[in-house]
Amino acid sequence: MAYRDEKLSEEKVFKDPVHRYIHVRDRVIWDLIGTPEFQRLRRVRQLGTSYLTFHGAEHSRFNHSLGVYEIVRRIISNFKDRPNWDEEERLLCLAAALLHDLGHGPFSHSFEKVFKLDHEDFTQAILLGDTKIHQVLSKVEEGFPKKVADVINKTYKNKLVVSLISSQIDADRMDYLQRDAYFTGVSYGHFDMERILRVMRPMEDQVVVKESGMHAVEDYIMSRYQMYWQVYFHPVTRSAEVILSKILHRAKELYEEGYTFKLEPTHFLSFFTEKPNLKEYLALDESITLYYFQMWMEEDDPILSDLCDRFVNRRLLKYIEFNPNSQMNEWMELYRLFQEAGLNPDYYLVVDSSSDLPYDFYRPGEEGERLPIHLLKPNQELKELSRLSDIVESISGKKRTDHKLYIPLDRLEEMPDRSKTKQRIMEILFG
Repeated sequence: MAYRDEKLSEEKVFKDPVHRYIHVRDRVIWDLIGTPEFQRLRRVRQLGTSYLTFHGAEHSRFNHSLGVYEIVRRIISNFKDRPNWDEEERLLCLAAALLHDLGHGPFSHSFEKVFKLDHEDFTQAILLGDTKIHQVLSKVEEGFPKKVADVINKTYKNKLVVSLISSQIDADRMDYLQRDAYFTGVSYGHFDMERILRVMRPMEDQVVVKESGMHAVEDYIMSRYQMYWQVYFHPVTRSAEVILSKILHRAKELYEEGYTFKLEPTHFLSFFTEKPNLKEYLALDESITLYYFQMWMEEDDPILSDLCDRFVNRRLLKYIEFNPNSQMNEWMELYRLFQEAGLNPDYYLVVDSSSDLPYDFYRPGEEGERLPIHLLKPNQELKELSRLSDIVESISGKKRTDHKLYIPLDRLEEMPDRSKTKQRIMEILFG
C-alpha cells in the first residue's frame, strides 16, 4: 500500500475540550504530529500575552492546529461524492490544515514586528527545508511538500482547497474563535458550527453555504466581531504586548551599543544582527524567551530590568484614550516632559492602535480585497452574504480603530507632588 493511503491499525483519538474528539487514522497525519517541528507548537501560546489578562488562556498553537485539522476532516467527509469535490485532494487538505501555523514564533505578532519577520516565510521554510516535516511530506509523493506550502501560501491552483483553510469562513477561524472563547472564559466566540458544517457545499473555487444556514453564519460573523474587541484587542493584553516589544527593542539596542549582558543572549544573537536561519528560529520558543526575561530582571540597565520585571510580575502599563492624529501637540509636550522626568519616552510613552474589519465584500480594484461569503439559493444561484443579511450588511466594510496611550502611572505617582513636570503631565493625561 502506498504511504499516502496507509492507515493506522487503530484510530488515534485526542480528547479535546472544543471538538470533544480529534480523530487520526492516516499514517501521514500521525507521523506529521510526531515531528519536532510540530511538537514545538506546544511551546508557543495561541494567544500570546493574553494569559496576563485571561488567566485561562494558556492554550497552544499545537491545540489550535489539531482543531483546524479536525474541522477540515469533518468538512471534507461531508463533501465526499459531491460535485466539484476531488477526493484526491483529501490528504493535501488535511496536511495543510494541520501545518498552517508551523512558522509562528514566541509571542507571535509582537515578536515579528520587532525583528521584521514573517511567520508565513518560516512556515514555508519548514515545509520545504531540511526538516522532519519535509521528510514525511516527501514520502507521500514528489512535489507534495510544495503543494502543501502552496495551499498555506494561498497560491495553490485549486482555490476550493485554499478556501477551506483561508477565507472569511474557514476552519482556521472556526477553531480559534471557539477555542479562544473556551480558554478565556468568555461567551462571545460561540456559534453553531455543526449547522455551518452541514450546510457547506463545494463549488469550483470556494466553499459556499446553503441559504438556509444564513443565520448560523450571521452568528459566526458577530462572534468574530465581539472576540476581536473583547479579547484580541483587550487593552490590558495590548499593554503586555507593548512591554514585550519594548523589552526586545531594548535588548537589541543594548547589544548594538556593545553592552555587556550578565547572561549572553545566545538565542537572540541572530535576531539582533540579521535574519535567523531556520535552525536558530526553531530553537527559540516561549519557555526560552521567558527564561531570558527572568534573567534580564537582574541586568544593570535600568530600562531593560524594569521592563522585564513588569512583564514577568505583571506590573503592566496603564492606559488612557488618546488619538495621536488629533492630539499631536499634547503628544509632543508629553514627550518633552517625560524626558525632563527621567522617563525615556521611547520606552514609557507608547501609543498603540488596533483596527478590525469584521466582514468585507468583494470590491474589485481595492487593496486587500477579500473573497466574500456566498450563499447558495435553492435555484443554485449564488448571492453575496451581505445582500441577504441585514445584520451583516450593517457592519460590512466598516473598519473600527481604537487608540490607547500607555504610561507607567506608578512611576509618575512616585514623583514629588510639587513637581511642576508631574503636575503638567497629570493635567495633560487626566485633565
